[in-house]
Amino acid sequence: MSGEISVKNSVEYLSETHAKLDIAVSAAEFQPAYQKAAKQLAKKVNIPGFRPGKAPLRVLEANIGRGYLIEEAINENLDSYYQSAAEEFGIKPMARPEVSINQVPEMSGAADDKTELNFTVEVDIRPEISLPDPREIKIEVTAGAAGEEDIEAALTDLRKRFATLSNAERPAVDGDYLNIDLVAKIGEEEVDDMQGVSYLLGSENMLEGQDEALQGAKAGDVVTFTSKLAGGEHAGAEAEVSITVNSVKESVLPDVDDDFAQLASEFDTVAELREDLEKSATKQKKTEAVVSAQQKLIDELMAKADFPLPESVVEEELNHQLQNEGKEDDAERKAELLPEIEKQLRLQLLLDEYAIGFDITVEQNELLNFLVQQAQMYGMDPNQFIQAAAQSNQINAFAGEMARNKAIISALRLAQVVDESGAAVDLDEVFGEAPEAEKLPEFNKKPSRKITPAKKPAAKKDAAKKADAKKPAAKKAPAKEKASADKAKAAKKAAKQPAKQAAVEAPAKSALKADWIAYRVAKGDLGEAEAKKLTKEQLINFGE
Repeated sequence: MSGEISVKNSVEYLSETHAKLDIAVSAAEFQPAYQKAAKQLAKKVNIPGFRPGKAPLRVLEANIGRGYLIEEAINENLDSYYQSAAEEFGIKPMARPEVSINQVPEMSGAADDKTELNFTVEVDIRPEISLPDPREIKIEVTAGAAGEEDIEAALTDLRKRFATLSNAERPAVDGDYLNIDLVAKIGEEEVDDMQGVSYLLGSENMLEGQDEALQGAKAGDVVTFTSKLAGGEHAGAEAEVSITVNSVKESVLPDVDDDFAQLASEFDTVAELREDLEKSATKQKKTEAVVSAQQKLIDELMAKADFPLPESVVEEELNHQLQNEGKEDDAERKAELLPEIEKQLRLQLLLDEYAIGFDITVEQNELLNFLVQQAQMYGMDPNQFIQAAAQSNQINAFAGEMARNKAIISALRLAQVVDESGAAVDLDEVFGEAPEAEKLPEFNKKPSRKITPAKKPAAKKDAAKKADAKKPAAKKAPAKEKASADKAKAAKKAAKQPAKQAAVEAPAKSALKADWIAYRVAKGDLGEAEAKKLTKEQLINFGE
């Protein structure tokens, strides 16, 4: 189309974490969206003389109104225009955007080269992050071979798996298994009662103070103590707890001999078993050393990385956690949570940036194996766990977590990881060989965004007051002009809404409808009576 408008999108960074996008879509670019909206609406309305979906565009415009078709096209496509512009400038939104509609295309043929869809989006975004270079970081860990104590500990753990229980004719000590009956009371009310529970003394996994009360108890003893209940409707309340000890049994470990080696392993002799346990213990120590190195590297990178966090994202997560705890108005709890939330968000953003820099990918089979491991950790059936994750839209979150884990491994391979003697630690023994030709991020890159902070509202207001003071007093506007001005203000206010929300609103309740009508009224090319009539016709056409 000759003379069509071609205005490029633009971006303005109001802060390191807040951007303003000015987005323009020419009438020619908007035309396919307009025609598609018309086709969809044609199937929903009844127009005499035409079958549903068969009315031509000019008939639809005459019966429904061109403005309503424009509005529907905007509603269906506003979000895609916004996402496209964000991608154009490499912006990664982190919060719900605020949208202001500045102009809508007329779609009136000859006037198409003079109008466009123009709107402004403000949104919190990911900050630019300068990635510290792991090659500049040296990490020392303890990564020696397994000693005799490590081998004995591994052997004892193996023996415990084949232990037998026998009655202990002595006071109970840590490691004994007690069969107990438990009754908990609050005042005179019995709030909990358990019979025949097997409890490992020293595990400290039931009630606070329970292990101390049971130390030295014998079969037939009754012990009492005060404790806070851990679960149920009385969770957190103090109760008087009475425990009857039915029996005390000790764990009897099998002797370490060739018979045990054959029972507990694939080996024929204890010597072979001990050799294998030494290898396993040495590998475990190396794994623990590497895990320690990962955490030390993360701490170093976090200390070196300096970037701001989007305030709205922090606030949203903080409010979410407070709501989950039922402590929305608890200022003390809010102060406790804030540093941890900021730390976790900062770590996630940093590792996400490393994942992008290393060009990390998560294969489908990797993700599936990870999900199966998570299911086992939670004691769930893998199929049920994966289905639940999909239904709650958590699959991408798990993939993101995997990408971050792989990113820190890639960064650790670049760091100088040494043991106490200064020798390099072989990370391949734990992680396997590094991927071939792995991409390297651009480390210590300087931020490129030019920040143009928004003017302070107060200063702008003061300047306006000074300017008004120099002007002669304005005449009182006629009622009709005042109504139009009010409509324009309403339009501006209504248009400031999240883009995604605008794209999915029902036609009869769209804020963009009110915005478009008020916009036309403010321009003066649509009277208030016509506007009211247009709205009524639209509602009738949609059976409301």
